[in-house]
Amino acid sequence: MTRVSSPALRGRPESKTWLGRIRDAIDHLARHSPSRFAILIFAGLVLVFTLLFSLPIARAGDTATPLHDALFTAVSVICVTGLATVDMATYWSPFGNALVFIGVNIGGVGVLTLATTLGLVISRRLGLRAKLMAASDTNPSRLHAGPVSERQAVRLGEVGGLLATVAISALVIEGAIALLLLPSMFAAGYDPLHSIWYAFYYSAMAFTNTGFNPNPGGLDPFQHDYWMQSLLLAGVFLGSLGFPVIFALARGWRHPHRWSVHVKLTLTTTIILFFLGALVFLVLEYNNPETYGKLDAGGTVFQSFFISGMTRSGGFATIDMHALNGSSQLVASMLMFVGGGSASTAGGIKVTTLAVLFLAAFAEARGQQSMEAFGRRIPRDILRLSVSVVLWGATIVAVASVLILQITKAPFENVLFDVISAFATCGLSTGLTASLPPEGVYIMSATMFMGRVGTVTLAAALAASQRRQLFKRPEERPIVG
Repeated sequence: MTRVSSPALRGRPESKTWLGRIRDAIDHLARHSPSRFAILIFAGLVLVFTLLFSLPIARAGDTATPLHDALFTAVSVICVTGLATVDMATYWSPFGNALVFIGVNIGGVGVLTLATTLGLVISRRLGLRAKLMAASDTNPSRLHAGPVSERQAVRLGEVGGLLATVAISALVIEGAIALLLLPSMFAAGYDPLHSIWYAFYYSAMAFTNTGFNPNPGGLDPFQHDYWMQSLLLAGVFLGSLGFPVIFALARGWRHPHRWSVHVKLTLTTTIILFFLGALVFLVLEYNNPETYGKLDAGGTVFQSFFISGMTRSGGFATIDMHALNGSSQLVASMLMFVGGGSASTAGGIKVTTLAVLFLAAFAEARGQQSMEAFGRRIPRDILRLSVSVVLWGATIVAVASVLILQITKAPFENVLFDVISAFATCGLSTGLTASLPPEGVYIMSATMFMGRVGTVTLAAALAASQRRQLFKRPEERPIVG
């Protein structure tokens, strides 16, 4: 008896094509652990760009790039850090520079948002799991069990609008800044082709908070061009706010009372740190002959605001970081460790994390049972998440600093500065990174990767699947403080 194959049987799993099996495997991984899926995509991008940077065509010379330099550049580009072990303006060919430009725009989108976008391309639809992944990029508490505040940064149904905002805001902001930068490029004496390329390159590096310089000498030709420096500062500021904040401002900038607590906390803390940092740098550096001591009063004030904004993850510098006073280096390290807004192109532990810690301290000092901000109560699990972020970040910085110190025997303040810059994906350097041996380069690469992926995402990816505990152990209070 001969069996006839029915058309209905051809759609069974056994007859799926290899593309269908790959799609199912990706879908299973995304459903099982979105954070691990995102990290896998980010690691895959780093691997691809490492291979591309290793090609002879990517380097200006005739030889291929060493593996440790190619890996470090790939991580720095994809993680939008801005640190470099080579001279970015002269080392790479036009093909290599194009890779840098494309890579920072891909990396600036964000870990989980990037995973969502690629998942959308693969599945051709934005399903519930994809929306959850994008929402977790704007609200890390979704990665953990427990209650989530109703007034979160972006609601689940708005994720499609968020992804559109990510793409549109990046294109519009980078394009506008590039056009405004063109007069400065022409004034510096560059030909039209280089002026256009430099303008768009600087614009992308500012909005993505990367800080690479496309021209030899970096910002030296623009030392007194405050228009150009102001545009860079504006791009860094917008990029560090975070896409949820840009999304909220684009929807209702005329109605601040409707903004969520996340938006208000991000804006308030960012502005406070910006002005406070400028004031501290002004006081500490105004008489330093190697930095601001040679400037007039107006230039000193402007440069104080410039470095305050750039230490938040911008990465551009008009002075030598090694020339800063030790006290100023410490303040810069603190600002870099904090970083910018959640789901932004900036790094660090994020400004909302710092705000929650201060709100908890104020509530404890006043004897209040809960944290409150702008007329809203903040759940205690957000405090637990904030403490975890700071602890993980401090641990990564401490371990990397010890290893770099052991390898290089360099001064502690220089090592701490560059390690925090790597973790916070800032890009400022005292010059230590460029002189690291290969083993130090690999350590800094890992530090950048863990800092960009995010301590919350990394912890969630490495943690085992959550168990539901059906009992509570007896309570006992240890002595604290």
